[in-house]
Amino acid sequence: MFLTSDSFDLKQILLGSEEWSFLLETILRTSIMFFIIIFGLRLLGKRGVKQLSVFELVVIIGLGSAAGDPMFYKDVGIMPALVVFTMIISLYSIITYIISKSKKFEKLVEGKPICLIDQGVFCIEDFKKEALGEDEFFSELRLKGVSHLGQIEKAIEEISGEISVFYYEDKDIKYGLPIMPNSLDKAVKSFYRTAHYSCTFCGHTQEFEMHEKSQCKVCGKDEWVESSNKKRIP
Repeated sequence: MFLTSDSFDLKQILLGSEEWSFLLETILRTSIMFFIIIFGLRLLGKRGVKQLSVFELVVIIGLGSAAGDPMFYKDVGIMPALVVFTMIISLYSIITYIISKSKKFEKLVEGKPICLIDQGVFCIEDFKKEALGEDEFFSELRLKGVSHLGQIEKAIEEISGEISVFYYEDKDIKYGLPIMPNSLDKAVKSFYRTAHYSCTFCGHTQEFEMHEKSQCKVCGKDEWVESSNKKRIP
């Protein structure tokens, strides 16, 4: 069966139900909404553009949605979009003001920082609360020059989703769980030599004798990898 001119309409594919003249109107609409977006983001302040919390992300999505439709839908006027912009920015300003006055409301809206590593060991209960995979987290740490958890005094997930890392000084670095690619693939349950080993689940580290077997006293798991105590290279 061959396609006919009735089933293949190039104009319909390219323009939908609009006419060619609407392209010029689209250019004008997009230009207007573009400058409205810039003005709106300027009103939100630098923090609204840079480090987004969940609350601020909702605001940006709302602005984007309000700006998008008037750009290319002929039956959507610009004035209703301006009303939406005004309402979103007003609500943002009101909520931001309340946040500045109430710590409880701030935590309710924006959440709070979560400690993921404390003294080289995972804070398991806090880590479980976050939708953060182990491989993804290790990748974040490696980008900050970390090769094992013994280099870290504390790692905190901020409300923006970024990871803040506080390092031990070189003289204070401990043995810790290695986080280099494939480093956990060599997990053992019986120790092949006397050395420091780290629990692959929580990062708890201690020294064990050769051929010894043990469950982790922190999390109860029984898989271990040999620890590292390399100094961090900034």
